[in-house]
Amino acid sequence: PMPLKAGQPLPEITLKQGVLGADGKVGLADVSLRRNVGKGKTVILFVPLAFTGVCTDELCKVTGLLDEYKKLGADVIAISVDSPFAQEAWAKSANITVTLVSDFNRVAVKAFKVKDTRVIPEKTGLLNVAKRSVFVADKNGLVIHSEVKRDPLSMPNFAKIKKAVEA
Repeated sequence: PMPLKAGQPLPEITLKQGVLGADGKVGLADVSLRRNVGKGKTVILFVPLAFTGVCTDELCKVTGLLDEYKKLGADVIAISVDSPFAQEAWAKSANITVTLVSDFNRVAVKAFKVKDTRVIPEKTGLLNVAKRSVFVADKNGLVIHSEVKRDPLSMPNFAKIKKAVEA
């Protein structure tokens, strides 16, 4: 199956974000992938797994670029199949400030068609994680840039993402 491509709408999907409450417990908040539609661009990043080196590097880089994307009016949402509780711990330990949401039930992975069936299983035997990928949608919620990596160790092209956000 081909991943979501330019001109296609962002799916109507709501995922859970782990949010640390004042009581020190992690609660859950709903995050719609279309929450910025009508207001500005949306950048959606799929990362294979929390607490893995490459993903942490990527989100730390993105955290650095985040202010830049935000100034340009973009909403940045990162997705992995980890539980929202694991993600919240990861965000805290790696100082990740992007909105991190859980696709534990693989709803987004299926909708964006980015399920990895090859690379990760060879290394770890863990199936059904997301391919490292990025989608940028315009103000109307239509995809204007998509990049899906075959190799989970390679990084997205941040220059192209920025260009799509600025377009």
